[in-house]
Amino acid sequence: MEWTIQQVARKAGVTTRTLRHYDDIGLLPPSRTGHNGYRYYDADAVARLQRILLLRDLGLALPVIVDVLDRERDEEGALGEHIGLLEAERDRLDRRIQAARHTLDARRSGSDPSMKVMLEGFNDSYRDEVVGRWGEHAFRQSNDWWHGKNLQQRIAWKRDTDALVTAWTAAWKDGVSPESERAQALAARHVEWLGGIPGTPVAEGDHERSVQLVCGLGDMYVEDPCFATTYGSPEGAAFVRDALHEYARVSM
Repeated sequence: MEWTIQQVARKAGVTTRTLRHYDDIGLLPPSRTGHNGYRYYDADAVARLQRILLLRDLGLALPVIVDVLDRERDEEGALGEHIGLLEAERDRLDRRIQAARHTLDARRSGSDPSMKVMLEGFNDSYRDEVVGRWGEHAFRQSNDWWHGKNLQQRIAWKRDTDALVTAWTAAWKDGVSPESERAQALAARHVEWLGGIPGTPVAEGDHERSVQLVCGLGDMYVEDPCFATTYGSPEGAAFVRDALHEYARVSM
């Protein structure tokens, strides 16, 4: 199957002059040239054009594209890389769309459109750790869940989370032990909070990995200095860790 230069140009959204230029510089020769001088393109040529247009959209200059394509000999590998680039571009556009939507929501609600809750993913800053501990699936599920919330839903979720943190900090300041009824009730509430986040082992009912998650989070609260601020002090973070470890040991 093959198509004329006019058909290919129309479908690709380029001009026939562009395709002739690509031929002149050796980037995209036609599959054949008819006795009348017309250029014809087969499926392989169209697939190469698809790759050229993607690389051009990514900002590569034509001489660089020539070099990239000349070095590619594995067609399946090239197509796989092509798909990867398209998916990365889609993710980038999705993030921009979400940011624009939340800015619009903020304008409509009279809130500050620059507020941090609108611009960050649910666990973007911990991506490597989340993926390393729980896998790409957990990261994707939780981040998709977060990005699917509108501004008001994010603010409400943040408010509930802050209330849980405040209760932990108050319990530590009151001097209760991690094994106390009050601390263990907070640990249960913390686990319930985790269960509301898609992608977590708690949400998926995976008991063994849920225990690992609860203990792992407790450890992270102590190891990451940021959580010392969250829970009032390093000792406050250690209190939360010890209470979560106790809950995982006794109640999970």
